[in-house]
Amino acid sequence: MIKYFDRNTKRYEIEKVAGDNYINYIYSSPIGMSLLEIIIKKKFFSKIYGHFCDTKISRNKIKSFINDFNIDSSIFEKEAGEFKSFNDFFTRKLKKEFRPIDQQEESLISPGDGKLAVYENIDLNKIVHIKGSIYKINELINDDNVSKEFLGGTCLVLRLCPTDYHRFHFIDSGICGESFRIHGDYYSVNPIALSNIPEIFCRNERQWSIVTTENFGHVLYIEVGATCVGSIIQTYKPNINVTKGEEKGYFKFGGSTIIIMFPKGTVKIDNDIIYQTQNGFETKVIMGEKIGRKIW
Repeated sequence: MIKYFDRNTKRYEIEKVAGDNYINYIYSSPIGMSLLEIIIKKKFFSKIYGHFCDTKISRNKIKSFINDFNIDSSIFEKEAGEFKSFNDFFTRKLKKEFRPIDQQEESLISPGDGKLAVYENIDLNKIVHIKGSIYKINELINDDNVSKEFLGGTCLVLRLCPTDYHRFHFIDSGICGESFRIHGDYYSVNPIALSNIPEIFCRNERQWSIVTTENFGHVLYIEVGATCVGSIIQTYKPNINVTKGEEKGYFKFGGSTIIIMFPKGTVKIDNDIIYQTQNGFETKVIMGEKIGRKIW
């Protein structure tokens, strides 16, 4: 059971998990863990399933997926029947009016839809995530020099479950450099998996880049893949100006994670999100909403 805080309703909710029984079995039983290590975490497993989700026959999953998880199809740019494959649906765009961008200069916005946890005064050698997952920044990006910029800074961990909108966006205007890919495994990023597999974020397939922002300095932006994520697709063009809220890329099918790090003394996260993280809960957020502010 995954409980999270909905900051709009001010209530705790239970997340409805796609493949809940499957995830529990795989990550909580000896046979499941054996299958995980031999087959499920491997790239070929996610790649095969990703190819299936690109086929026309995979369209048959869309209607039941929308119904089972009460997804609001009225906010899609396309009609539900217009999607060519399950991945076409999964990487769907939304009508802009349903994801307005907070344009206040001092506002920090969420890069996507998902469940957010935030960590302040980060230790480069030990960030303890919700459910006990531990990881090191230098192992996350394999670059000691870049990692040092974020000592004592702030770390956002945004977990996207399969039912979420899976495009990710820039949190401020600026210039984004090249994206660097680090090959890895494809473990789930569900909290059940995070509590059973150490350092998942440092073991999974991921990409990272540095965004030179107008209001927060250098920001480290990391996309982490997971089981059945066919690809992490970057749609931005490196080394040219981008605007706040502009699309950076998207994930194909599967749960995924976005990690963003800020230098010390550049950002103050909203108190309700900090409070929930400190008490062991993620906070539901949507792309474009204010989650913090610039420290002047």
